[in-house]
Amino acid sequence: MICIRRARPGDAAGIAAVHVAAWRSAYAGILGESYLSGLSEARQAAFYERAIMDRRDGHAVFVATAGGGDQPAPEGDGPVPREAPVVGFASGGRSRRRGLAEGEVETLYVLDDFRERAVGRRLMRAMAAHLRAIGCNSAMAWVLEDNPSRFFYRHLGGRMAMRESIRVAGQGVEQVAMVWDPIDVLLAATLTTPEGS
Repeated sequence: MICIRRARPGDAAGIAAVHVAAWRSAYAGILGESYLSGLSEARQAAFYERAIMDRRDGHAVFVATAGGGDQPAPEGDGPVPREAPVVGFASGGRSRRRGLAEGEVETLYVLDDFRERAVGRRLMRAMAAHLRAIGCNSAMAWVLEDNPSRFFYRHLGGRMAMRESIRVAGQGVEQVAMVWDPIDVLLAATLTTPEGS
């Protein structure tokens, strides 16, 4: 079972592992292999621990966790509760760049094994509901133009509003801004669906 909830500081390492795995998968052939192989889970965990605690500009981080349950304790002391592993996450808040939209989904990453289980859609719904709750009537997300996930955003009703060149790891790439205006478009497109659809 997949659970979507607000991230806690203890989730930072799991979020970092998803970030690194998702970048290595999604950006293979788009970004340099040496850059991707050099991504550090420890550095990402420190970044996300700070991000989880940062509530400025309505910032929030949500995680998708899978399973859970108990694992045996050392030396047979009985079962010990275990945190369910993080399999995806999203973050955002008020838009970092004014003019395109009021709210922004800054990150959305899901492990490959969970991509066809509506995890991304449910994380987007959590972010859209959060953005609406903090007063945002529109939302946006930046996505690298060569990233196949841009079709996911389009399927959820996002429309391309802007294209620009940026540098990632010293390499020039194109990114596009996907916008939902009004945010109700995104909320409607992400209505709860049964797991696996």
